[in-house]
Amino acid sequence: MSRWVPTKREKYGVAIYNYDARGEEELSLQIGDTVHILETHEDWYRGHRLRRKSKKGIFPACYIHLKEATVEGSGHKETVIPNELPLVQEVTTTLREWATIWRDLYVGDKREMFNCVRDMIYDLIEWRSQILSGTLPQDELTELKQKVTSKIDYGNKYLDLDLVVRDQDGNILDPEITSTVSLFRAHEAASKQIEDRIQEEKSQKQNIDLTRQAKFASTPAFALFVTLKNVVCKIGEDAEVLMSLYDPLESKFISENYLVKWSSSGLVKDIDQLHNLRAVFTDLGSEDLKREKISFVCQIVRVGRMELRDNNTKKLTSGLRRPFGVAVMDVTDIITGKMDDEDKQHFIPFQPLALDDAIRHKQLNISRFSPRVAGENDFLQTVINKVIAAKEVNHKGQGLWVTLKLLPGDVHQIRKDFPHLVDRSTAVARKMGFPEIIMPGDVRNDIYVTLALGDFDKGSKTKPKNIEVIMSVYDEDGKKLENVIFPGAGDDGIVEYKSVIYYQVKQSRWFETIKVAIPIEDVNRSHLRFTFRHRSSQDSKDKSEKIFALSFVKLMRYDGTTLRDGEHDLIVYKAEAKRLEDSSLYLSLPATKLEMEEKGYATTGKSHQNLGNCSISKDSFQISTLVCSTKLTQNVDLLGLLKWRSNTSLLQQNLRQLMKVEGGEVVKFLQDTLDALFNIMMENSDSDTFDTLVFDALVFIIGLIADRKFQHFNPVLETYIRKHFSATLAYTKLTKVLKNYVDSAEKLTEQLLKAMKALEYIFKFIVRSRVLFNQLYENKGEVNFVESLRNLFTSFNDMMNSNSENTGMVKGAALKYIPTIVNDVKLVFDPKELSKLFTEFILKVPLGRLVKQKLDCLIDIVHSDLFTHHDCREILLPLMTDQLKFHLEKREEPKACCQLLSDILEVLYRKDVGPTQWHVQIVMEKLLRTVNRTVISMGRESPHIGSFVASMTATLRQMDDYHYAHLISTFGKIRSDVVDFLMETFIMFKDLIGKNVYPSDWVLMNMMQNKVFLRAINQYAAVLNKKFLDQTNFELQLWNNYFHLAVAFLTQESLQLENFSSDKRAKIFHKYQDMRRQIGFEIRDMWYNLGPHKIKFIPEMVGPILEMTLVPEIELRKATIPIFFDMMQCEFHFTCSFQRFENEIITKLDHEVEGGRGDEQYKVLFQKILLEHCRKHKYLAKTGENFVTLVVRLLERLLDYRTIMHDENKENRMSCTVNVLNFYKEIDREEMYIRYLYKLCDLHKECDNYTEAAYTLLLHAKLLKWSDEQCAAHLTQRDGYQASTQGQLKDQLYQQIINYFDKGKMWEEAIILGKELAEQYENEMFDFEQLSASLRKQAQFYENIVKVIRPKPDYFAVGYYGMGFPSFLRNKMFSYRGKEYERREDFEARLLTQFPNAEKMKTTTPPSEDIKSSSGQYIQCFTVKPILDLPAKFQNKPVSEQIVSFYTVNEVHKFQYSRPVRKGEKDPDNEFANMWIERTTYSTGYKLPGILRWFEVKSVSTEEISPLENAIETMQLTNEKISSMVQRHLNDSNLPINPLSMLLNGIVDPAVMGGFTNYEKAFFNDKYMQEHPEDLEKIEKLKDLIAWQIPHLSEGVRIHGEKVTEALRPFHDRLEACFKQLREKVEKQYGVKTLPSADERRGSRPHSMVRSFTMPSSQRPLSVASVTSISSDNSPSRPGSDGFALEPLLPKKLHSKSQDKLDRDESERERKDKKKEKRNSKHQEIFDKEMKTTEIPLQHAEAVILSETISPLRPQRPRSQVLNQIGGDRRLSVSPGPPPSSASSNSSSSPGPPPITPRNKLSFSLHTVSSLDLNGMGCSDKGETPPPLPLKGSNADYGNLLDNQDLSPSTPPPPPPHLRHLPPPLPSKTPPPPPPKTTRKQASIDSGIVQ
Repeated sequence: MSRWVPTKREKYGVAIYNYDARGEEELSLQIGDTVHILETHEDWYRGHRLRRKSKKGIFPACYIHLKEATVEGSGHKETVIPNELPLVQEVTTTLREWATIWRDLYVGDKREMFNCVRDMIYDLIEWRSQILSGTLPQDELTELKQKVTSKIDYGNKYLDLDLVVRDQDGNILDPEITSTVSLFRAHEAASKQIEDRIQEEKSQKQNIDLTRQAKFASTPAFALFVTLKNVVCKIGEDAEVLMSLYDPLESKFISENYLVKWSSSGLVKDIDQLHNLRAVFTDLGSEDLKREKISFVCQIVRVGRMELRDNNTKKLTSGLRRPFGVAVMDVTDIITGKMDDEDKQHFIPFQPLALDDAIRHKQLNISRFSPRVAGENDFLQTVINKVIAAKEVNHKGQGLWVTLKLLPGDVHQIRKDFPHLVDRSTAVARKMGFPEIIMPGDVRNDIYVTLALGDFDKGSKTKPKNIEVIMSVYDEDGKKLENVIFPGAGDDGIVEYKSVIYYQVKQSRWFETIKVAIPIEDVNRSHLRFTFRHRSSQDSKDKSEKIFALSFVKLMRYDGTTLRDGEHDLIVYKAEAKRLEDSSLYLSLPATKLEMEEKGYATTGKSHQNLGNCSISKDSFQISTLVCSTKLTQNVDLLGLLKWRSNTSLLQQNLRQLMKVEGGEVVKFLQDTLDALFNIMMENSDSDTFDTLVFDALVFIIGLIADRKFQHFNPVLETYIRKHFSATLAYTKLTKVLKNYVDSAEKLTEQLLKAMKALEYIFKFIVRSRVLFNQLYENKGEVNFVESLRNLFTSFNDMMNSNSENTGMVKGAALKYIPTIVNDVKLVFDPKELSKLFTEFILKVPLGRLVKQKLDCLIDIVHSDLFTHHDCREILLPLMTDQLKFHLEKREEPKACCQLLSDILEVLYRKDVGPTQWHVQIVMEKLLRTVNRTVISMGRESPHIGSFVASMTATLRQMDDYHYAHLISTFGKIRSDVVDFLMETFIMFKDLIGKNVYPSDWVLMNMMQNKVFLRAINQYAAVLNKKFLDQTNFELQLWNNYFHLAVAFLTQESLQLENFSSDKRAKIFHKYQDMRRQIGFEIRDMWYNLGPHKIKFIPEMVGPILEMTLVPEIELRKATIPIFFDMMQCEFHFTCSFQRFENEIITKLDHEVEGGRGDEQYKVLFQKILLEHCRKHKYLAKTGENFVTLVVRLLERLLDYRTIMHDENKENRMSCTVNVLNFYKEIDREEMYIRYLYKLCDLHKECDNYTEAAYTLLLHAKLLKWSDEQCAAHLTQRDGYQASTQGQLKDQLYQQIINYFDKGKMWEEAIILGKELAEQYENEMFDFEQLSASLRKQAQFYENIVKVIRPKPDYFAVGYYGMGFPSFLRNKMFSYRGKEYERREDFEARLLTQFPNAEKMKTTTPPSEDIKSSSGQYIQCFTVKPILDLPAKFQNKPVSEQIVSFYTVNEVHKFQYSRPVRKGEKDPDNEFANMWIERTTYSTGYKLPGILRWFEVKSVSTEEISPLENAIETMQLTNEKISSMVQRHLNDSNLPINPLSMLLNGIVDPAVMGGFTNYEKAFFNDKYMQEHPEDLEKIEKLKDLIAWQIPHLSEGVRIHGEKVTEALRPFHDRLEACFKQLREKVEKQYGVKTLPSADERRGSRPHSMVRSFTMPSSQRPLSVASVTSISSDNSPSRPGSDGFALEPLLPKKLHSKSQDKLDRDESERERKDKKKEKRNSKHQEIFDKEMKTTEIPLQHAEAVILSETISPLRPQRPRSQVLNQIGGDRRLSVSPGPPPSSASSNSSSSPGPPPITPRNKLSFSLHTVSSLDLNGMGCSDKGETPPPLPLKGSNADYGNLLDNQDLSPSTPPPPPPHLRHLPPPLPSKTPPPPPPKTTRKQASIDSGIVQ
């Protein structure tokens, strides 16, 4: 049987499909996972994912794409490293990192950022595949790599990730092998690059400009690349297409032509060139960019017949070049870079020459605006100008198609950079003239000849001739030169050039430019010959036409210079054709009119002058020439110098004239000129006649080469010095002249300045000359040479030392240029000697002047080879450090100082510069302290701070242990110096750590700095232990600073690894470990070293040590928490308590935890470690344990507080805050207590809870006295209060509190405080102004109490059950005060939003223990009724309802909840007989409202109320309601009548008959009285109450009669009739009662109004027992039984429409029943009409649900809320029972049964509705309550996409020990086939991107 085999080559791969493990041994994979393959078996692999090595498993081989990788190690240590380019790997890791962020952006709905990151990710993926494809040309690959790194860097910045630093090749820098200074500079460069990139991104247009600027700034030349795609033109014959660049403003061509020959068939003639018509117009420079306009011009010349239209009767001449038309395009935008789209094809419209008969033979002057721009005989150049000027061209679809692109660089550069565009086959059309920068290797010998114009007499012909000019090149022997004429790039050389023929034109204007390229050796013997011939359109005539004239011009003038550039008027000679061909006949004649004048011929006179065999014609012909030659000169002076031997008398003049020669000419002949100069010098070695002149000429030439235009000739000059220079004695002369100049600096300032600029090359000549001399004469004259150099330096030093004013420039130049000679001079001069000379030179610089130049000079020396020599450094370094110290201390030139120091350190870091230890010591001794002080004194905003810190870090990094030890010893015996130094260092380090100078994304730089600082801190700690620990030398402040620094280092942000992504964490840990642990252990050791000194650090060090222990690194915590015990012990030892320690830790813990430190693990460790230590201690066991318990309790609260502080739910935050502040109050920490009071107050203000904010502030005010005692600092914790004494602060607080109470409409509370304030103003402060203001406010408050209506909030009981709740809620019950007009549904919704996973309990019974201990969250919520607690002063007195109503919902701490309970058998006739009420009372610890809107329920009590007591309460309530309504109408005659109408009607209506019929049935029968003899008294009371109802009703009916409107009169009449009937019945049965007269009552309010509030609670009417009262829960009012409403004492002005509904209650329901039974009476209908605006139907009473309870009082809701509840109510009802059997039609007959719910409905059902309750509002109506929130699963929603599949397979349990090392079982099944290939889109969906 086969088995698992370790893999050899198949080691690394990538999953290309998702694979879900089907068993424990398998490994799940997702697309893109990289795997390390360990073994293989058949079609399976075994291995692990690279990102999770611990989980190994098997997976199908066909799911893996294998990749090349290098394997390192073997067995368990085997690792694979992918064989990919480092850049590809970087892209991969970057994409992985970005992808997680991208997902978070999606979840956070950050659209714009999400899209931006998506685009970047797509770009990187695309580019990565391009790099991997391996198909890109090298130039594109380099460019792409650049794009990739720049995109990664930009993206990292955009996403706030770390900055990546790279070397020049784009590879990431390794900080371990990079010097600190280089690392810093790399960071700076990278930041700048990214900033630039961000600027680019901001604007697309700018983007193009900036990248172009960057490209084109780096190259002085550029080229226009043109591809000719097609020529669309009806020509009918062969043609030549000539393209060139043209300046329309100067009307001249600026480049050669690019020539394409086009065949008559409409294709290119050379079929090989098809689709490859490419040309590049090179040598363009900055002045071309500055041109206002540049046009791309194309001229089409047809080659064929004279006229296209000639019919073919006679044989026609062919092969004639005739003008056909032009096409012009403005390319200024392309050349200046505003447009750059290489793929865009441009159409250039074609303008043909007109061919109409009408204008064929005439030249017409046509306006440029006419549709026809050109006539046939217009010259091509004229047409070009016209087309440019014309607005548009009527091209009829004819034209050229081209693409254009501007490329940077000269032709060699372009070929290298753009090989895919420009190759050897691409035509190169050069600019006419030299480019701006002449390249040394650019050998060129081109003469551009332009046939300009000619004027030819028609001679014997009747019309002007058709002139054709033929140009050819001959030598003086008459031999024609072959292939030297080039009509255009892209074409081969030809023997002769024929011009375009213009038909019958006297003055031809050709402007055709041809390039003539003649070998240099033939130029002086050659001349151009032009012959003229008339061409006929008929072939027969044409053959007879001979050449009729000739012109010529020689290319070399008589003085050896080349033909001058410019126009030349040539003489036209006539002779016989044969003679004209003999060059010997005409070469002796003058060629131009100018030459003729010079030779003395008369140019005027006869028409034909005979010169020899030729005569001069009257005809004229003009050409212009331009010589572009690196071998020919047109300058006489230069030629004179080059041929100086032929005429030595002119030598001095020639040398002086050289300075005036144009630079380009000199540079072209650089080598020849230099040879000439040195030959002059050498051949006159005896005299110094020419020395100065030659020296000046040399300086001039070197100066030229320094110019930008010729800078590329530097290498030529260097090559010359190295290879061609041979003047062995030049050094003596050059040195002599230079010294002479330096000595006469004041006189020869100008010359010396030029010489200084050329100093580098002058010394190159001197040194080379000396080296050559040594080779020949073996060091002869060494002493003299060395002496001459010394003397030269002495001269320099003297010059530097002189005080002359006008040598300032020269001194600066000397400092700038002298360092350039070092590398050369040290070849022939002892470097140490040279270093000394330099040192002297620098020291001679006058103090306080030229500081920057001096420092720059030193920087240049550091860059020179001299400084890399150990011995030279010995001499130079002390000088440099002294200079640096001096200037740093004077704060001069910080930038240059820093640059110098950085460069020195950079050299000392190198490994190839000899030993550096001693030199690092010099830098350290002289500069470390100075640099430290500079850093300390330099502001963070200084641009140099970063560089200085880098230098300081570099110095410390390059110091080894020996240096540190030596550093301290340098301070010698003076102890205070060491202390000062260490103090400075500690302060500086702490400052740099706290406010880092580098941005946080410079991770490498920051970590490097940390590593160096850590080592330094540890080194200095050793010094503390050694020198400052014993009793005599102990330095408290120094130790203190050390501890603070070390803790600051440990807690700095850049070391908190847990805050970083796992990748970043791993990288940092791999490189630097966890530095926090290292320094933490060091701090611990240092603390224990302190011994008896420890007490000096308590309590100051408690905070820092606490910070350290809070760092979430478990080993560190374990090591450092014991320090606390040490502190306790230490303080206890000295003071027998550890109070200071305890106070400090509590104060600091608060700040730390709130700042985000600390966690559950810390709490556990703290408790465990300290308890262990305390219990072992003899004296600390008890107190220590108490302390630990205290801190742990505090920690619990603080952690809760912190968790909740980020909660959106402010109520949770308030609970937590109160939790913490109560704890601080309990442990008597007043300062912390006040701090949290203000946090709570702020939270309340944010929620507009002004009442609660006031109560909160009141707690602070209560801590203060009305006295002049000074305020402790912690009492004035807010900036707003300016108070010095407690009394002042209390006054200000009271003002604020009164303001808040006013906003919260709690005027009663405000008045109490106001009185206290008034007392102070009146009797203590005597501030009557404030007193009057205060009293005015009180008056206003009193008025508000009486006049302003205040909404009454509901109260809710809420229980939080289950362990899922935070500790401050868990298994507790609270009473909540609702918001104004807040219904229970809204309140519940609010609760459930805070706890989306909580489940709402369906019942109001207390929960079982199972629920309390379960892990879930259960919320119980129901409405409770506050129990009035009336202040004593109001009791048993007649008090206005407005005053009393406040106390019904304020200052309450007891709440009741009632629910019906049935006892015994159900009585079908009367349910009241056994309907008991279970009443629960909840008491809170504090009154509401208070500092919170809710308080915990502290006690719960339950009582039962019998049916009879319930009836008594109900009647009492009804009577009070009628009384109250009557009283209101007596007091205010304007009240609306509707509420009264409804109330009375509801009671007197015969169907109800006072609502007490049920009571009569239930209680007033013998059976009841016999069974309950103890209730007789109560029955009497009930009868009494029924009797008392009549006088109240009577008064109501009377008032109703007075106020009733006519429309309602019938209704009133019925009301009276019904009342009369009722009255008779009651008075007969229960006796007659009478009220005092109305007048009496109007004066004094009735006691009964208050009686209801003063009754003992057991008898208080708090609930209703009739089943009818259990009205369906969403009715806004809760009507009482049989029409007794539950709402006593309604505020006066509440006559809104919802009020009518409230008071109308039962009558409404009854009326509905009656309507069903068709028993409506007439006046009832009228009433209905009158009332219909307010009618809101009540629904039938529904089946009672177990969770229901009796409804308490509720505030009125605005109309909008009430209306929501209409309709749809019956959805919940059980089907109604049959109608009552006694359906009588007589409405006034015996009273009908009360409208109670039919019997068959009264089943207790739980299934109808989940939660209706009697005390609150159910949510039965679909229309009014929001749908329930969806239940949230434990995983996020997108986790549910896969049906019940666990997305992350759980790890299988480990195998039993005996199986652990066995190979995995062989798979028993075949692997699944890979999924089918899908389109890309589908693949991404299938691929499990749902991650």
